[in-house]
Amino acid sequence: MKSPIKKNSIPEINTFGCRLNIWESQVISDHVSKNGHSDLIIFNTCAVTSEAERQARQAIRSQKKKRPDAKILVTGCAAQIDPNKWNSMPEVNFVVGNREKLEATFWKNFNPYDDTTDKNNVFVDNIMETKNTNNHIVDTFDRHTRGFVQVQNGCDHRCTFCIIPFGRGPSRSVSTQEVINSINSLLKNDVKEIVLTGVDLTSWGNDVFGKPSLGLLVKKILKNIPDLPRLRLSSIDPAEVDYELMDALENEKRLMPHIHLSIQHGDDLILKRMKRRHLYRDVINFVSEVRRRRSDVVFGGDFIAGFPTEDEMAHKQSLKLIKEARISYVHVFPYSDRGNTAASKMPKVLKKDIKSRAKELRDLANKQHINFLESQVGTIQNVLVEKNSIGHAENFAKIKLNESTQTSEIVPTQILEINSDYLIGIPEK
Repeated sequence: MKSPIKKNSIPEINTFGCRLNIWESQVISDHVSKNGHSDLIIFNTCAVTSEAERQARQAIRSQKKKRPDAKILVTGCAAQIDPNKWNSMPEVNFVVGNREKLEATFWKNFNPYDDTTDKNNVFVDNIMETKNTNNHIVDTFDRHTRGFVQVQNGCDHRCTFCIIPFGRGPSRSVSTQEVINSINSLLKNDVKEIVLTGVDLTSWGNDVFGKPSLGLLVKKILKNIPDLPRLRLSSIDPAEVDYELMDALENEKRLMPHIHLSIQHGDDLILKRMKRRHLYRDVINFVSEVRRRRSDVVFGGDFIAGFPTEDEMAHKQSLKLIKEARISYVHVFPYSDRGNTAASKMPKVLKKDIKSRAKELRDLANKQHINFLESQVGTIQNVLVEKNSIGHAENFAKIKLNESTQTSEIVPTQILEINSDYLIGIPEK
């Protein structure tokens, strides 16, 4: 049976998790539409938490009820790590691995309308043997005005709570020239901001001859693409930031003053049990040095509530670090057991304590964010307009303009007031 869908129509892809998954979903969309499989419903999953997997299962069941005749394909980290679990769902027709989902040859040869494919419906190889990155050039993003560019994939570290290395494989870098080519392709389609993405972004270059650093990559991008208005980094590890990146933050104004850090906790003993490579003082020293070099910088950070063995005193160290480091964008994750990780074998914190500590962290996060937004009232911010006259400033503050403004324009904006979790501004005349 052949596909009833014409080639080049856009498939329905449900994306969960990180910014790298957003880029990968666009690659999948390009391949699927090119090969005429756009009637598939695709779920690009995340395995960071059990909640992320629960949400994906719920969405799969919901979509099957809405479109009972559609075939459902599941891919992403959760599918890579445990393909049989997803294949056992009666709603799921195909399970595809993280390597296969990005390969043009896979999608060219894949035929979801062949009866024999239904019987051999799991396409997942050993990701730990993967040595290369996918070099697909994305021209545009269907649902995003910012352009996401993969510069790195995989992870060689083994944080005790994290299962993602087994979904992504070893760390591997995209070449500088491939990154530049990808960015130039997006700029042709009126993209004004590029976000560099990866699983362990600061490890970029470790597998390249001469071991160039992420900072050198950033400098080469800005030097070779003078027409790029804005360059932004996704989450980085505070233990791996190099001198060149610090120098770029200080001197390259097109590198956005917004840094999201993978911190995870504020207690030194918990950080050691997590096998993180930084301590409380390292975070404080890092943010202080960056602020010395770039006074307008704003920080975000990830924190886990209720990691095994965490007591009330350890929890309070996370609260203290958020306040002392002045983290304005805090992402809180209640601890989630991931099978076959070292943390899953450690003494657990009671669920009610995890819940209450996560709430305390979120309450503080909200207070920190409001304090930050209040500090922006009366300032002039350059806003990249994304949709419905709403966009983001260089420091990633969400801003709604009180005048209709064209999408993908960068507009100098006077900030007038706060409205809930975003700012209201008027274009400067």
